[in-house]
Amino acid sequence: MHNPLLAIEQLPDYQRIRWDHAEEAIRTQIADNRQRIEALLADPDHSFSGLIEPLEELQHRLARVFAPVAHLNAVVNSEASRQAYNACLTQLTEYQTAVSQDKRLADAYERVRSREQSSLTASQQRVIEHALREFRLAGVRLPDEDKRRFKTLMTQLAELQTKFEEQVLDATQAWSRHLEQPESVSGLPEHVLERAGQQARDKGMSGWLLTLDQPTYQAVVTHADSAALRQEFYEAWVTRASDQGPLAGRHDNTSTLIAILAHRRELSQILGFENYAELSLATKMAKDPQEVMDFLHGLARHYAPAARLELERLQQFAGRTLEPWDVPYYSERLLLQEHAISEEALRPWFPLPRVLEGLFAIAHRLYGIRITEQSDVALWHADARYFAVHAANGEAIGGFYTDLYARPNKRGGAWMGDVVGRKRLGTMASLPVANVVCNFSPPSDGRPALLTHRDVVTLFHEFGHTLHHLMTWVDYPTLAGINGVPWDAVELPSQLMENWAWQTQTLPLISGHIDSGEPLPRATLDKLRASRSFHSGLAAVRQLEFALIDFGLHAAPPPEDATALQQQVDDIRSKVSVITPPAFNRFTHSFTHIFSGGYAAGYYSYKWAEVLAADAFSAFTEAGIFDAAVAGRFLEHILSKGGDTDQMEGFASFRGRKPEISALLRQDGIAA
Repeated sequence: MHNPLLAIEQLPDYQRIRWDHAEEAIRTQIADNRQRIEALLADPDHSFSGLIEPLEELQHRLARVFAPVAHLNAVVNSEASRQAYNACLTQLTEYQTAVSQDKRLADAYERVRSREQSSLTASQQRVIEHALREFRLAGVRLPDEDKRRFKTLMTQLAELQTKFEEQVLDATQAWSRHLEQPESVSGLPEHVLERAGQQARDKGMSGWLLTLDQPTYQAVVTHADSAALRQEFYEAWVTRASDQGPLAGRHDNTSTLIAILAHRRELSQILGFENYAELSLATKMAKDPQEVMDFLHGLARHYAPAARLELERLQQFAGRTLEPWDVPYYSERLLLQEHAISEEALRPWFPLPRVLEGLFAIAHRLYGIRITEQSDVALWHADARYFAVHAANGEAIGGFYTDLYARPNKRGGAWMGDVVGRKRLGTMASLPVANVVCNFSPPSDGRPALLTHRDVVTLFHEFGHTLHHLMTWVDYPTLAGINGVPWDAVELPSQLMENWAWQTQTLPLISGHIDSGEPLPRATLDKLRASRSFHSGLAAVRQLEFALIDFGLHAAPPPEDATALQQQVDDIRSKVSVITPPAFNRFTHSFTHIFSGGYAAGYYSYKWAEVLAADAFSAFTEAGIFDAAVAGRFLEHILSKGGDTDQMEGFASFRGRKPEISALLRQDGIAA
């Protein structure tokens, strides 16, 4: 039977894909790539169209084969998916390292650049520059012994990172709390209790079964009247996959985490960098570790005093010193007192269908695109949907899938994933397709999913990434969409898009009461907008703490054991933290962003891009949030460019100057 993963000229046929297809498809595509590369190298007359464009095509094909495998492993995880995914990842890592270390290929790229320098377009020159940088960072000029060690480390690192993420998922799913007395669940929202009640009934239990998925955890620490229950959930959450907490030692990531840090440092030093922080910055906007540290500590000087005042005010409100598991609970109540607004009370105003309708209308007003659901596309789960995207003139731009609800065996968090990248090479073309994945509370009692406003902001964030992927005009796959974009700039479009979830003109578009359909009342809208900077100091310091821990761990020698690791974390945290966590806190052990995602020594990117996004949005507020000229400039200089331009130059072309921090401070109420 034909392997559906190899049918890459069409959308993935998720209804036909089986896990035994995965390894076979990757093996087949890699073998074909190797054969074609050898044939290309055998032709001595190397040119951009004759060598580099075919190599771009080969990379594009392999990415299309693997994308459904990686996606399914994240959203319908199982033992079979893990085995298949890990087998594919091993093959891919070995292949990609071998290609990146092939001196013949690097020399061929150099020859093309030398021969065709005067005739190459700026995009073609950038393709070559990026490729040569990747060759260099893979150790293409290293001695053979170092190359072999580098390849071994890369393979082992891929396995370690996958293991880290799997153990976080296993630890999250291994813990739950069964409650039977109504007073024990006092304060929890009705939709949470409905879901927990159904989960209990599914297991033949009475009462409620509360699991550790993200929506349930957030609901408990924010709304449960029982401090004991909040503490129980907090401890289970911050000790996942560690040597502490209710599942101490089960799925423990301690040795995996330390091994990841050690492997990354050794890789860096083989390449001539002192540490992984330096290596990470070789592909980012920030030029050196000191620039990053100065940036983070500079923000801390602005935000830490505000955070301390916010915590002091919160403890005065609570009438006592607060533990970390108390902070969300009392923050919600203080928010209600000061702004007469409650995230949970807003849910009826944000049914998901209405939010999506409004979001698509906003995208249409900004960029002229039209988004329509397409029902004839194969999907992997009943929760999934597919939307086609067209330009104002009717021309197809691409499409995206959504999978928006939390469920068992699905990775937590929210993300945009690449299904198909844009490509236009000679007569061969592909339109971009993305995945938009979230973990919202699912529909219940026959009603659609009802979102908090925080959920709405999350959806807008991921849709901003999706626009970045879809709206590219770049023809070369390695530069199209978010490819080739420095990681500290990749969050700019996503964080910019969040702003439209807060505006007086847009909130009526994305809100409609579940019963009446009426948009958010103006008085409530004003209260919501006024609450935007509520506890912005505490929120910023928390992100700065994560960024400094990430960068600090990757700049220092790897710890030898769990004690040394925690000491490093505590030392870094003490310099910026406002809320001191308990000794059992092991958040690093589930910090998937840096230990299994793409943010290693790059978590600072969120704050870096936040500065860019706030300044970029100030251009919209100055001219009008739907101003066609401003939106057109952002599309021209940022969204459409992908990795085809220097990001700081692109921002300056859009804004007329380099970014300034003042807009972010104003947005967060810190400037005052």
